[in-house]
Amino acid sequence: MKLFLKGLRCFTEKCAIEKRNFPPGQHGQARRPKMVGYGVQLREKQRMKRTYGLLEKQFRHYYAKAARAQGPTGSNLMIMLERRLDNVVYRAGLASSRSQARQLVTHGHVRVSGRKVNIPNYMVKIGDEVAMKEKMHQNAMVLEARNLAQNQNAAPWLQIDRENFKARVNAMPRREDVQTPALNEQLIVELYSK
Repeated sequence: MKLFLKGLRCFTEKCAIEKRNFPPGQHGQARRPKMVGYGVQLREKQRMKRTYGLLEKQFRHYYAKAARAQGPTGSNLMIMLERRLDNVVYRAGLASSRSQARQLVTHGHVRVSGRKVNIPNYMVKIGDEVAMKEKMHQNAMVLEARNLAQNQNAAPWLQIDRENFKARVNAMPRREDVQTPALNEQLIVELYSK
């Protein structure tokens, strides 16, 4: 399944899923058995982990926090992952992929409410303003990401000012606002509750 991990490349014919949608090797094109039960749950967890660029230990930590919070665990998990700083930079259109957004944050090019934050898993709050450092306004990579984002739908919980390379968190994201393709968080909850 196409997860759009490579930014602009996923929208062109160079996308690996478009060129070759089967495993490598001489038996890659052979018919694979249908997955059921545990395999489906595991695949869904791996898909969500890779979409947000998390390691297993990080993902398990987020799940534990989501399970302790009030409300449905699956929705809490999705909301926590959406609130990560690297994801907010991506959703605001300041980076063309989550991995690029993570690199921008790690290298100290992102400010949250005027302070430098270089931790990708920083949880944004209502009222936080996420902005790019002044010297990054002329960066070709950031400009390309901003132009690519002009055509995409903005996250409804963010107020985006693309001209000034800023985004303001107006509300907490809701499960309905998450535009990640075909994620079923209930399968992840079932997997971890075994």
